[in-house]
Amino acid sequence: MNSLGGPAQVVYLVSGLVKRGHEARLICPEGSGIHEQALAAGLPVIPIRFRTELDPTVFFKIYRAIRRFDPQVVHLHSRRGADFWGGLAARACRVKAVILSRRVDYPVRRDPFSVLKYGCLCDKIITVSNAIKKVLIAGKVSPEKIVCVHSVVDPDAYNVRQNGNVREELGIPEDAPLIGIVAQLIERKGHKYLFDALPAILSKFPNTKVLVLGRGPLEARLRQQVVDLGVSESVIFAGFRKDIPILLSELDILVHPALMEGLGVAILQAMASGIPVIATPVGGIPEAVIDGVTGLLVPPRNSEALGTAVLRLLSSPDIRMAMGQEGKRAVQERFSLDSMVEGTLKVYREVLTAKGCLASTTEKPEVP
Repeated sequence: MNSLGGPAQVVYLVSGLVKRGHEARLICPEGSGIHEQALAAGLPVIPIRFRTELDPTVFFKIYRAIRRFDPQVVHLHSRRGADFWGGLAARACRVKAVILSRRVDYPVRRDPFSVLKYGCLCDKIITVSNAIKKVLIAGKVSPEKIVCVHSVVDPDAYNVRQNGNVREELGIPEDAPLIGIVAQLIERKGHKYLFDALPAILSKFPNTKVLVLGRGPLEARLRQQVVDLGVSESVIFAGFRKDIPILLSELDILVHPALMEGLGVAILQAMASGIPVIATPVGGIPEAVIDGVTGLLVPPRNSEALGTAVLRLLSSPDIRMAMGQEGKRAVQERFSLDSMVEGTLKVYREVLTAKGCLASTTEKPEVP
């Protein structure tokens, strides 16, 4: 599983449920990335079509799918409106347990849709970090409804060796220090602050390269920024790639200068690869990156501090290696697939037991 963010987490979860003998179905947009990932993983999928977040036909499509399967649990993941319509459909079908996952640390809107979604349409809310839990509580969501189950990665998928062919393909010299940033090209991921720091970094390590993985609406602006800074030859925009584990194995440092972040799956991927991380202490990031242990934390929007941190690690191969190994250990101990699946199952069982649907918390619920 090389993909990023929520879709990978959902596929991890459904795979884990199926492996444990639970009946599960994934309802998702037809032809979407998550649809393709689920099919590749051999998971049972119910694809549906919908146009926008406000498309009311989604309600009827999800309703029909739930009625056919008749599950005990419906777990809502999408931010594209399917969470709202899915919650309504699950309640209309009288599903016993409705669970909502939240992966972003945006403030909770107090519009009628959000009040209904968080207040009435779900029994429990699973957040991927404690920071998101705090955001929900600040948004007047009942603390009793919220449980934190961290995002995870599959450590085995990132246990790969370096492959010089990748550097050759991308035109990166073997001896060039390589910094990676893996994120959508959007404002809150903070790419510009790394690029602003690059002239100072290049003054000390002139053959450094920055590998940018991801796409987004800011791509043209960011490309122009590196031209204006005179560092365009040092920055490689590689777009989306399916060989993330191999690319990560080539990095010396992963930089994640986010302004907001739920947890940061790219951070966990780098840690699983044994790569030290320089990030900002926003959202759930400090729950993964322990400053001075698995990486370095710098203030957001501070290119000078970011550049200083990069130079510190580029100057210290031993520190990079030690932080990388600590990060790898942290992923194995605290961000494993088993911990996520079992933590989620515990939430399902607690809700069903409280409603008298399970005699004990060891029975197997059915989950779409």
